[in-house]
Order: sequence, then structure tokens, then C-alpha cells
Amino acid sequence: MNIDKFKHQHEDILADIDALRQLVHGGIEANAERIAARIIGMSGNIKLHLSVEDKVLYPTLRASGDAAIARMSNLYQFEMNGIVAAYMAFATTWNSAAHLLAEPEKFRAQANAVLRRVYDRMKKEDHEFYPAVEALEAERLAA
Repeated sequence: MNIDKFKHQHEDILADIDALRQLVHGGIEANAERIAARIIGMSGNIKLHLSVEDKVLYPTLRASGDAAIARMSNLYQFEMNGIVAAYMAFATTWNSAAHLLAEPEKFRAQANAVLRRVYDRMKKEDHEFYPAVEALEAERLAA
């Protein structure tokens, strides 16, 4: 299975997180409209990525016939549930400039916590999960 699309989606999401971080550093009050818009756009990228993982990646890996990759796939999908719930609650709360302006420090604290979880998870996938998937694909091509 070619996972380049998933890797590119990670790059896009990481770029979204970086752009959001830069806007926040520039001042929540000064950038509230752009921060809210960035959260909405990032949410679309995250939802698309998760949907393709759930509908294509995880089922394909479970059906691969490789018990280790199937277990890993199940674990990664299960772990993602809590991260998704936290991100969606964050995005629903902070997708308007009015909310950002009303509680900028609360936003900052939640953004740091939630986006760190998303970032760490993608890095874990990039360094552990995706290499395991690529190794399985390489074995199948060599056979």
C-alpha cells in the first residue's frame, strides 16, 4: 500500500499547526479572525485525513494477513479516538473570533495541549507506524 498521500497530509497538517502558532505569537487579539479561519481550515484537513485512515488505511492493514501490522493498526486507530475527540472539542470551541477574544489565555492553554497531542501523534506515525507499513509493502514486493 502506498502511503505517500498520508505523509503529504501530515505535512499539510503540520504546516497548519505552524501557521496557527505564528498567528498566536503575533497576538491573539490582533489575529483572532485569521486564527479562527486557520482552525476551520485545519479541521477540514484533519477530518479528511482521519476519514481516509478509517475507511482505507486501517481496514487494508487489518486485512493484510500480517498479524503484527493488523495489531498495530488496531492500536493506532483506538488511540486516535481520544485525540480526535479532544481536537474536535477544541476546534468547536475556538472556531470563532468572538470566543478567542473573550478568553485568549484559555485558548492559548488549550491550543498548546491539544495541538501538542496532534503533533506528537503524527510524529509517532511518521517514525513508527508508516515505516512498518512501508516495510510490509517492501517485503511483499520482494516476494
